[in-house]
Amino acid sequence: MAEAQGSPGPWAAPDQPCVFKLVLLGSGSVGKSSLALRYVKDDFRSILPTVGCAFFTKVVELGVSSLKLEIWDTAGQEKYHSVCHLYFRGANAALLVYDITRKDSFHKAQQWLQDLEKEFPPGEVVVMLVGNKTDLSEEREVTFEEGQEFAESKRLLFMETSAKLNHQVSEVFSAVARELLRRRKREGPAQARDAAVALSGGPMRQVRCCTH
Repeated sequence: MAEAQGSPGPWAAPDQPCVFKLVLLGSGSVGKSSLALRYVKDDFRSILPTVGCAFFTKVVELGVSSLKLEIWDTAGQEKYHSVCHLYFRGANAALLVYDITRKDSFHKAQQWLQDLEKEFPPGEVVVMLVGNKTDLSEEREVTFEEGQEFAESKRLLFMETSAKLNHQVSEVFSAVARELLRRRKREGPAQARDAAVALSGGPMRQVRCCTH
């Protein structure tokens, strides 16, 4: 089982990209691990249920800017629910993943959002709702409109994907990365210095970034 804390050191070296922690949350078998594997390694295969948490990293190039995503893939089984709360502490972004063929997984994603809202002030974390398995659209139980309406009501990003067909997988992570970078630039160097001071005094969100 992976450790809950991020990699050591609060800030990256000056020539390294900003580092952001992203967690994948959702029920078991909705395809969280498949999305991460497809995005990081462009691979798809049957995956056993995640035990505790799996960890991936990916450098995202966005024009002249780049950032590094630390992707924490949490277990979806109910017996790991209390443990998963440890992993999304300190997160900068979250993907709330559900299976479009399972209404219960859509409701569970909404519960995960409630858990996030208890942990973070509104708007502090970039959150995207992701409806996975569009390759099984004939078995759909959650319409695109339902997902979009809920996302808009909570001011979340929203997209539907298929890890199997590699449909909009990279677009999901790129959209989150762009929003993270936009917010980072908006905060400016003064807030970045404040975050560094706070990090030295105790656990907080784990943004590690070079300052120019």
